[in-house]
Amino acid sequence: MARGTSRAPVGGRRARRALDSARVLDEVVDGQLAFVARLPEEHRRRACDFLAELVMLAQAYRHYAAGWIDRRELDRRGMGTMRRLAEIRRRRRSAAQFTERD
Repeated sequence: MARGTSRAPVGGRRARRALDSARVLDEVVDGQLAFVARLPEEHRRRACDFLAELVMLAQAYRHYAAGWIDRRELDRRGMGTMRRLAEIRRRRRSAAQFTERD
């Protein structure tokens, strides 16, 4: 279970903003799905990993809006998402260094 409880009232301004953020993330993911399906197999996994992180972040925003997690936990999850996205980018760069020809 997540630490603490939310002080933002369900249905309040903070909750509406969190739901708006979740909606935007969902729209980004939805907009990229067709593109990902057309990628070559070797690039598809990385793109799917990125989108999965965005889906999980959107879910965290919904949990915050519902009062299931507090702002501190939402921030912790957001920072975790950013670290994992950076790691996905680093993995791609390091793999490219070994496969690209000069």
